[in-house]
Amino acid sequence: MPRPVTALDKSDVLSGLFGTWDSLDRLLTGLSEDEWRSPTPLPGWSVHTVVAHIVGTESMLHGLSTPDADIDVSTLNHVRNDVGIANECWVRHLGEQSGAELHDRFRSLTADRRKRLTDMSVDDWNAPMVTPVGPESFGRFMRVRLFDCWMHEQDIRDALNRPSSGAELSQPQARLAVDEIAATMGYVVGKLGKAPEGSRVAVELTGPLARTIRVAVDGRAQVVDDFDGSDATSTLSVDGLLFTRLAGGRSDNSAGVELRGDTEAGSRIVEHLNFVI
Repeated sequence: MPRPVTALDKSDVLSGLFGTWDSLDRLLTGLSEDEWRSPTPLPGWSVHTVVAHIVGTESMLHGLSTPDADIDVSTLNHVRNDVGIANECWVRHLGEQSGAELHDRFRSLTADRRKRLTDMSVDDWNAPMVTPVGPESFGRFMRVRLFDCWMHEQDIRDALNRPSSGAELSQPQARLAVDEIAATMGYVVGKLGKAPEGSRVAVELTGPLARTIRVAVDGRAQVVDDFDGSDATSTLSVDGLLFTRLAGGRSDNSAGVELRGDTEAGSRIVEHLNFVI
């Protein structure tokens, strides 16, 4: 029997996605060509590359075909799968555009995407489909898109040395991006981190993204609301923004994570926080 898909509030997710696009638009406005070519934490990718990737993905979702690349992109060191191949095709296709030209294309495309997504019926929003996280609702797919765009906003901020303020990290898009990461934590704790049966793992995020993510291992690892009055067997305490960077493979600063309780299991989980493809 197919598992049920996640029903997410359309207006909430779209508010976050559009808010992320607005933040990117503001961040890109007025950049020099040198700034457009600044390296990001992603190997081989500059600010320009990251924006080209976002434009390419949204173009495909808008029905445009992936362009042919001028080289065999599968041979590039940072390309690891079919998704990476498609990404790199768009990156190379848009690589000769100036930063200003790419910014204009981003604005035009996201304006079209806003209209299409806003006009979508609730039935279509909740309809099951194939997504990067398996069979899920279209709405969940759009939260994945929000997460991806928000993470790339932080990549660009790292490259430009313009970190998100506390106020920016308190916006709905940051909350929704962390929601998407939190939804994977059963897999991270159980499958990747191999937390033993009976484990109760609490991930305490501090700072503007503060929340506690709880995972219980009872046959399988699942995110839960609480531990029914029991204490956590392992606790990971970490700044929320650093947590997102670790989960996205953008940082290896595991020294920034404080462990309590079963530190052996906790260390294994920290080593496998990076779940992105």
